[in-house]
Amino acid sequence: MSVTLHLRAETKPLEARAALTPTTVKHLIKKGFKIYVEDSPQSTFGIDEYKKSGAHIVPAGSWIEAPRDRIIIGLKEMPEEDRFPLVHQHIQFAHCYKNQAGWENVLKRFINGQGILYDLEFLENDQGRRVAAFGFYAGFAGAAIGLKDWCFKILNSVDEDLGPIVPYPNESSLIKDLKNYYTRAVKKNNGVAPKILIIGALGRCGSGAIDFLKKIGVPDRNIIKWDMNETKKGGPFKEIVDSDIFINCIYLSKPIPPFVNDKILNNPHRKLTTVVDVSADTTNPHNPIPIYNIATVFNKPTVTVPTTQGPKLSVVSIDHLPSLLPREASEAFSHDLLPSLELLPQQHVAPVWTRAYQLFKIHSARAYRESKL
Repeated sequence: MSVTLHLRAETKPLEARAALTPTTVKHLIKKGFKIYVEDSPQSTFGIDEYKKSGAHIVPAGSWIEAPRDRIIIGLKEMPEEDRFPLVHQHIQFAHCYKNQAGWENVLKRFINGQGILYDLEFLENDQGRRVAAFGFYAGFAGAAIGLKDWCFKILNSVDEDLGPIVPYPNESSLIKDLKNYYTRAVKKNNGVAPKILIIGALGRCGSGAIDFLKKIGVPDRNIIKWDMNETKKGGPFKEIVDSDIFINCIYLSKPIPPFVNDKILNNPHRKLTTVVDVSADTTNPHNPIPIYNIATVFNKPTVTVPTTQGPKLSVVSIDHLPSLLPREASEAFSHDLLPSLELLPQQHVAPVWTRAYQLFKIHSARAYRESKL
């Protein structure tokens, strides 16, 4: 059975990643797939790279009128203002299975068009582990922006906010830039490096954050690594406000006590100045960091938390952090996704796809029931 994939152009502002890279396109074509790639002005990969890989190049947005037998693949959610029914099978991150704001509207589009959603967040192997995730680079990039915000506060007026962040062409250029910035800030801070607490340190995301901090030169003694054992007693945790930077890297799957609250933040002895919520469950009612309510973006990477005591406190809540290193993040993700994509010709029996389909049916039924209430 031949499978046709259609890589749609991303529409989320500043999203430069791609679900398929020229490398994986070339591999899939050799396996008998037919691949259409939309010409995307914001992709980190040039359209000529896809041409050389053997893809058919089509205009951005052409997936809407594409034949129904094509499987549409992308990364981020489609524009909220779009409401037309979705008639294709879609592979993407949809952010609608954990009661996020507007989740019913997302699923209604599939219901109304009789389309199917295979949510990338819930493609899992037989051990229940995600087959592909951006976690490592999300943690890496989140730690980078968090450290940059701390440095910015040391080097500049406290009344200013960290300015726009521009994606880097590769990891080495990011490390070089941030290491210079970090060295200047530590020198101005009387040689004192920041104390950084990471919750979720044992996962992909946490390991990415730790990797970045070590490459920058943050002393290991200043990197506090917490995971389930340290948080099982339940928050809020005073240790967070005693740190300079707090990086949240947990995967939220059920309600838990908040890690911080207004009481411990409004403390004249608080050291904490920067929070990085890599999980960015901004609209999740069970967000364990209930101190902000907007997702920040690279153009405006931080939001200020209103406090009455202590230093200025900022939150980084960018939900596409790996776009800071779009090429490397895309290659790693697409490489991990490739074995599952190769199973698409047998998607009706391949467990990774049948499980994702059943989950879609469960949540679609829930959306349908709630719309009838």
